[in-house]
Formats: sequence, structure tokens, C-alpha cells
Amino acid sequence: MLRIAVPNKGALAETAAEYLKEAGYNGRRDPKELIVSDPKNDVEFFYLRPRDIATYVGSGALDVGITGRDLLIDSGSDAHEDEPLGFAVSTFRFAGPAGQFAALDDLRGKRLATSYPVLVGGYLAERGIDVHLVKLDGAVESAIRLGVADVIADVVETGTTLRKQGLEIFGEPILRSEAVLIAGPNEAPGLDTLHRRLEGVMVARRYVLMDYDLPSELIEQATAIASGMESPTISPTRDAAWVAVRVMIPREEINHIMDALYELGARAILVTPIHAARL
Repeated sequence: MLRIAVPNKGALAETAAEYLKEAGYNGRRDPKELIVSDPKNDVEFFYLRPRDIATYVGSGALDVGITGRDLLIDSGSDAHEDEPLGFAVSTFRFAGPAGQFAALDDLRGKRLATSYPVLVGGYLAERGIDVHLVKLDGAVESAIRLGVADVIADVVETGTTLRKQGLEIFGEPILRSEAVLIAGPNEAPGLDTLHRRLEGVMVARRYVLMDYDLPSELIEQATAIASGMESPTISPTRDAAWVAVRVMIPREEINHIMDALYELGARAILVTPIHAARL
């Protein structure tokens, strides 16, 4: 039975649960449940703090888990990233009082507050930058105003919260993080099935099916607009001058592709969601 660690709360938890449900697994119904068995799919779920998941997986106590790339690196565990999952995307950056910092060299000898001391410390050590790390569990943007740090390293989305504290971002990103599937040191039975199912979920979320009718002499031009994963499916219609086309397209490009195909001469253009996929 494959033992899977799942975030029990926080930004990762809800989407991770949705992914697993769409992949055909039966997770918990009661948010207080810590362990849920899914015998039909031969898996067992363990609901844990996201920060602890890499430790359990790296030790071999659990086979695989879903956590953030940032949490994996900061854990220092023997778990490894097995597959990026494409959600909970974030960027780690340095920030300090406006006008005081411009480059990494400006950090030398400074007090740096972060909730990710292993990640940040390793990044700076690789570049030969010595700082005094101040470990905090959260709300690091207040550390400078409260006098416990000179600069911070934290997750940045829009930067609005930092600007409200009189801080500005500087330097290159420390890390671009997202939710990842991680695996431990041992080969786990059932992992290939989990891979295929999660990949199917990601495809279903990123792509849709588009069907349309097209004058047959325009097939090459239409294929240039929407080529599909391999190539479109072309079927004859009752009118020999027309064909029916089915193709997978990126969800984010739906309207641009519809506009281009309509201008080319396609008609009866329909879009259908994909609920599951195996490529």
C-alpha cells in the first residue's frame, strides 16, 4: 500500500486535496482525520503539517508526499523532488528598507530574518556571503521595524505587504517555488500509477478539447493555428467540402485560438473541458 503524506492545512492543503480527488483517490471527509485508508486504490493518506512532510518522507516512514519546494529544501531531509505540480507558485526574495540595499554584497555582516534558515543560509553560503540569520516562524516583514533584523528573506507575491512596511525588493530571486511531489529513498509500489494520475489532472487543468467544422482546403492553415498534442483529429462530414476537427489546446489560449480559427473560416467552434487524461 502506497503511503502518501498530504498537507493538513494551509495554502497547499485545499488544492492538493482537489488534485487527489480528481485523480480518483478517496481522501478525508472530516478535517480532524489524520490517517485515511483508501483500499480501492491501495493507498493510505497521512495528513501532516506541510513543513514536516519532507522529514517523514525523507526518513522512509512514508513513501511520497505533497509539499512546497521551499519546504523540501529547508527541511534538509533525504527526500527528493519527484515531480512539479504547478500550483502554489511563489518566489523568495530579499527585501530591506528602501534605498539601503542593492546587491548581495550589501548583506555581509547584517542580521537577516527568515522563516527558511536552511534554504536562505545555503543560498548565501554558496555565494560566500556571511550573515547572522534570525529564525522566525512568520510575519518576518515586521522584523526590521521591531529592531531584530536589518534585512529579510521571504515569500513575495505582489510586494504590497512589503511596501506597506517601507521595504523594497532587491537582488535576484532566491528560489521559485511551487507544490511538488516528493519521494523518499526507497522505491514505492504504486508510485507510477500516482504519477500518471497526477499528470492526467495537470493536463486536464491546462488543456481543453476544441471541436470545429472547417472547409477541407484550410486544414494546413488551421493546423498551424492549433496543432494539438500530436496532431488534430480530422473526420469527414456529410458535405465533402467540409471536415470536422478535434484538437487539444491550452486553456489560457481558448479565445485567441477561437478568434483566429473563425477568421480563417472555421464554424461551429465548441470547447469542452477535460475531466481526466492519460498521455
